[in-house]
Amino acid sequence: MQIKLYNTLTRKKEDFVPMHGNEVRMYSCGPTVYSYAHIGNFRSYVFVDNLRRTLEYNGYKLKHVMNITDVGHLESDADEGEDKMVKAAKKEHKSPYEIAEFYTKAFFKDMDKLHIERPEIIAKATDHIQEMLEFVKEIMKNGYAYETSTAIYFDVSKLDKYPVLSNRNLEDQIAGARVDVDPEKRNPYDFAIWIKAPANHIMKWDSPWGPSYPGWHLECSAMSRKYLGEVFDIHTGGVDHIPTHHENEIAQSKGAFGKIPAKTWMHVEFLQVNGGKMSKSLGNVYTISELQEKGIEPLAFKLFCYTAHYRTKLNFTFEGALSSQKALNRLRECYIKHKDGSKKIDQSIIDEYKDQFIKAINDDLNIPLAMSIVWEVARNDCKSKELADLMLEFDKVLGLDLANSEDYIKKQSNIKIPEEIKELLEKRKKAREEKDWTLSDEIRDEIKNKGYTVKDTKDGMTIEKI
Repeated sequence: MQIKLYNTLTRKKEDFVPMHGNEVRMYSCGPTVYSYAHIGNFRSYVFVDNLRRTLEYNGYKLKHVMNITDVGHLESDADEGEDKMVKAAKKEHKSPYEIAEFYTKAFFKDMDKLHIERPEIIAKATDHIQEMLEFVKEIMKNGYAYETSTAIYFDVSKLDKYPVLSNRNLEDQIAGARVDVDPEKRNPYDFAIWIKAPANHIMKWDSPWGPSYPGWHLECSAMSRKYLGEVFDIHTGGVDHIPTHHENEIAQSKGAFGKIPAKTWMHVEFLQVNGGKMSKSLGNVYTISELQEKGIEPLAFKLFCYTAHYRTKLNFTFEGALSSQKALNRLRECYIKHKDGSKKIDQSIIDEYKDQFIKAINDDLNIPLAMSIVWEVARNDCKSKELADLMLEFDKVLGLDLANSEDYIKKQSNIKIPEEIKELLEKRKKAREEKDWTLSDEIRDEIKNKGYTVKDTKDGMTIEKI
């Protein structure tokens, strides 16, 4: 069945046809490993996981590359401010490489919790400095870049069109580079592809232009070409990548070899929190581990992501996430009932469910619609092992680990609570009845330090072992 994907470049859904037979070549913008990835980041990786799994469900083989940015991503995506890796290193009194190693491991640990498939190739920016240097040299040779006393800039005036992806007016485009605004720039829309490092800069490499380091946009261009070729099938990222990062990737590739690097560009919308933007200043940036502390499994967050199409904004609330936790438990219970069922069901019913499911996922990853079909199967009154097997087949796309449903439910029901924890729970219950929220939070933290997490529901408190 034909897959249709929305292409940001053409602003329409298109039939997807790989360039290389049965192989799909795909590049995804990965994390900048200066801190823990938050749930907004992981909405993007859940989307990519669904895309991978949908392509595999349709019989395609993948050559998928994801970068790890461990140098060059400045505080602003508009290429201004201090390098995020260097800033984190100073704050934590570690080297940038130690910072990168720690947060890369944390990122993949959270990926595993979410049952997100890993790309075939993980590309660290610092392992590809030579490829980036060669890319800059090609751009310079073709006359698309120039040198100033502080950087090598890409000259956007040399392009036939800029921008092409965001379709914004240049007056709306953010000026600046990975250094303070440079008076030597030929026009305000030029961007730095290689930056000359100050003497005290930590991360720098030898180059024809002296000790320096790459621009963030350059990293993805160089690594995608190395592993996927000059032009590949799909490039993914968040909508925040459209106006600057991905726009400049396209510009660089056109400057180096005259082509837009990907045929299809796919972007996932923002995850909001309580109807607004996530912000550290507002204290509403949450990690996967912080959700777990509040009784929300990583897979429940994944299921929560399925309540909205990837191209629409999704509003995160703890109430909504807890509802997804309950829904996940119900889905597991339904799977077990079908697995233990003895009734037979007509093959025509199975085939109809399969047809509806693949139509949903192949229509630009309509996972909310696909989930409605999964729930129809789950709630079917005919308790049949064939329906359990069908749920597992659908789970190849969803990645909710339904095959291990019994283990999850058993883990939740077999918690033996020590007496000291029970006493703390009683004290906390009394504190909440007296509306002493400060004491309630202090007791919750004490319980957490002893290896348990408490969550508050309309039916009272529940507890889980961490």
